[in-house]
Amino acid sequence: MLLLAIASKGIAQKTALNVSNSSDYYKAIELYNNKAYAPAQKLFIATSEETPSNTTLKGNADYYDAMCAIKLGQDDANDKVLDFVKNHPYHNKKENAFLNVGNYYFANRKASHALRWYQKVNEKLLNQQEKDELNYKMGYCLLVSNYLKDSKERFKRLLGNPVYGNDARYYYGYIAYKQENFGEAEDNLSQLADDATYQSKANYYILDISFKAGRFDKSVQIGEKLLKSSKDKNERSQISKIIGESYFNLKEYEKAMPYLKKYKGKGGKWTNTDYYYLGYAYYKQKDYESAINNFNKIIGGTNKVAQNAYYHLGECYLELDKKVEALNAFKNASEMDFDSQITESSWLNYAKLSYDQGNPYKSVPEVLKEYLEKYPLSPETAGIKELLITSYLHQQDYTGALEYLNANKSPENEKLANEVSLYRGIQLFNEQKIVESNPFFYNATKAENTKTVNKANYWLAETSYLTGDYKNALTHFSLVSENEGVEFDQLDYNIAYTFFKVKKYPEAAKYFKSFLNKKVDDTDLNDDASNRLGDSYYASKNYTEAIEAYGKVIEEGGAGADYAQYQTGMSYGFLGKSDEKIANLQKVGNQYENSQLKDDALYQVANTFTSKGDSNSAQGSYNRLLKKHPKSSYVPNVLLRQGLLYYNSNNNNKALEKYKTVVSKFPNSPEARQAVTNVKNVYIDLGKVDEYANWVKNVKFVNVSNAELDDATFQSAENKFLDNNTQRAIAGFSDYLQRFPNGLNTLKANFYLAQSLSKVGKNDVAAPHYKYVTEQPKNEYTEESLAKLAQFYLDNDNWKNGIATLHKLENEANYPQNIVFAQSNLMKGYYESEEYVNAIKYAEKVLENPKVDKKVSEDANIIIARSSFKTNDYEMAREFFHEVGQSATGKLKAECLYYNAFFLNDEKAYEDSNQAVQNLIANYSNYKYWGVKSYVIMAKNYYALKDAYQATYILENIVKNFKQFPDVMEEAQNELNTIKNKEAKTNESVTKQN
Repeated sequence: MLLLAIASKGIAQKTALNVSNSSDYYKAIELYNNKAYAPAQKLFIATSEETPSNTTLKGNADYYDAMCAIKLGQDDANDKVLDFVKNHPYHNKKENAFLNVGNYYFANRKASHALRWYQKVNEKLLNQQEKDELNYKMGYCLLVSNYLKDSKERFKRLLGNPVYGNDARYYYGYIAYKQENFGEAEDNLSQLADDATYQSKANYYILDISFKAGRFDKSVQIGEKLLKSSKDKNERSQISKIIGESYFNLKEYEKAMPYLKKYKGKGGKWTNTDYYYLGYAYYKQKDYESAINNFNKIIGGTNKVAQNAYYHLGECYLELDKKVEALNAFKNASEMDFDSQITESSWLNYAKLSYDQGNPYKSVPEVLKEYLEKYPLSPETAGIKELLITSYLHQQDYTGALEYLNANKSPENEKLANEVSLYRGIQLFNEQKIVESNPFFYNATKAENTKTVNKANYWLAETSYLTGDYKNALTHFSLVSENEGVEFDQLDYNIAYTFFKVKKYPEAAKYFKSFLNKKVDDTDLNDDASNRLGDSYYASKNYTEAIEAYGKVIEEGGAGADYAQYQTGMSYGFLGKSDEKIANLQKVGNQYENSQLKDDALYQVANTFTSKGDSNSAQGSYNRLLKKHPKSSYVPNVLLRQGLLYYNSNNNNKALEKYKTVVSKFPNSPEARQAVTNVKNVYIDLGKVDEYANWVKNVKFVNVSNAELDDATFQSAENKFLDNNTQRAIAGFSDYLQRFPNGLNTLKANFYLAQSLSKVGKNDVAAPHYKYVTEQPKNEYTEESLAKLAQFYLDNDNWKNGIATLHKLENEANYPQNIVFAQSNLMKGYYESEEYVNAIKYAEKVLENPKVDKKVSEDANIIIARSSFKTNDYEMAREFFHEVGQSATGKLKAECLYYNAFFLNDEKAYEDSNQAVQNLIANYSNYKYWGVKSYVIMAKNYYALKDAYQATYILENIVKNFKQFPDVMEEAQNELNTIKNKEAKTNESVTKQN
């Protein structure tokens, strides 16, 4: 009974538990149905935990727990479903679990998640309605997941299904469309043409299928009908594109254009092909400007469409006479091989335009030779060969012309080579390559043309003159049989100068007079000729004629008038007319404020007073020289002469004062040595030899006991120097300086040694000796030593020491040419040192000198132009680049044209700027740096003119082909990136740059 009672009590407890679990379960079901998933889940979990295993209730509770987890998006939701299936493999909700989870994800547009659960469903356990639903949903998920083949199979099962039939047919047709099975797609989609849901979409795909099948008439018909009903902006844009391209393919370009223009692109961007269609339509309508505006948006294309576009773009440019732009377009098309006929035609146009307009990428001859190599059998070959020779000459590539003519020998080519040699020689001469030009002038003397021979002899004479071979210069001047032409305007002048150089003064005078009688329109040149005529008479001791020649320059106040005035005074002196000499020399100081001859004139005036016995006037003139020109090289001599005047007037103390000043201020100078002797004589006259002995002990450069040996050693070396025995002179002076480092002749020995070393090319050894001379008090060798030392520093690009030496030369020079040398090189030195303000200052000094050589004044102008540009003074830079450009040739002309283009671009005169670039390219393309640099400006101009194609094509070619100019390449790359980033906003085919 006890056991029974206990058992009965256990049954009662189990029943109570089951009732309680069921109650919670049904409450949970109610919450679940009301979408209160969180509290429902708690009850389902409690029910499951309190219910024995292998019961239906526990299985149901686990099922709904998993469903709640799915609904609530819990991380372990999938695991709960799988656990349910695992723990309850025979539960009747197993398939429902997979299906319901899939449906949940499907409803929430998570196709890949849904597909994973649908694939777990055992379809055999589903009824037909559930199977149809599964096929539809799985088909859709497979479509979204891009499993087109499997998706299509699912939809195929539903074709004709009363519930899913139309949906399935649409997707089935759409998949066939995507698979480019257009016949099957059209068959299915056409059945939905009247379906309210799919009518619009189905007809759109039918439209596109018709277009892709080449049924353009039908595309137009369907498309125009669709446009009337379509409300979607993107769809209307796409339909317009198809209609436009259909008309295009039907060659009805006028009808195509409105539809093509209505296309809005993908995301607001067109592709290169879109621009091609509209551009070609305009081209066929002969609206070349509009065609260009579309073709030139095709950037970076490398396919058949792009090649066609660039070729027709070139044709459009030619129609509008824009040859430079056409050249780039044809070049681009010629670099592609998608259509061989277009490639060859593009090459021909590119070659001819290169000849006509110049080529920035390669020399014109290179382009023409490349065409001949590529198309040797072309009917255009003969014509291109003719262009090739003339292109060398037009581009001033005389080296290339001679190489070509010599490589293709024929009697005609040999004759032409002799003619071309003249121009190559002149080219080298203008580049200051005098010696290198000579062989070309000699070859030119073999020409058949008399004018060429005359010019060749003229230039041979010029080169001989400049190299110091005056005899040969006279020989070639004499061979000039005709003197018509610009070169020969100065023929008599040059011959006269050559005779003057060889000291044949009567002959020189004859040719100077002949030149002056021709009255060439060059005032400075005429003044110089008159002065040299006077010099010729002066050197021939025909002083009256000399005074007459100098008088013309003085009368006209021309260049060198102060020199003429000085020489007139000296001429009167040689005629024995001392008063006239003094009067004319005094005019140098009184009438020519900036003359470098004022100290010379004062010195000669004082000497003349001395010779007349007028010691007071002489002393007065000497004192004026010392006061006004304390750095004059005459100072030691003046002091010496003043001492002599005092000595002769028995004023020994004053004489000693002057002599001792020479010794203390100008030791080692010849004047100092003479002063020591004069001091000795004064003390002897005074009977004070002991005082002399005490004084002379403190004179470092005087060693009485060694004086004779000092003089003998120096004299030996000097004799070798005067005999032009340079090597022995070097040895002698070196020995002297080693034995007598502070000797009587140290100054002179250092100078002569430096001159000798310089003569044999040992400038680096000579420099310290020149430097020694310059560091002594001013003497007769100071000026030349400064000039030589400065040149040494310049040759070694030692601008720091060079500038310091040039400043000293500028301040201490007496010869005008040395002042010009100093100032002109100071302007260059400051420019090279990037001290642009000082560079301008010295360039202006050079230009203030009316006697300055033309080449030096041109250098000054270009220094001002470049320095002004560097300091952002564009107004002055432009003025001086323009000035230089008027007479510049070669590389300098190319530079001036570049800056002209730059300034025009800066003023937004883009078309004028392009003209300036084209002038540079057409005529100076050999100077690659400036040509390439100017092409960057041209690219900027084109982009400002809305021609993105020209801009990017030019910049891409610079980056690709001119790595030897890194500064230009970097500028081009930066500009290219900027343009492409802007264009990428409207052109889908353009890639944005970093």
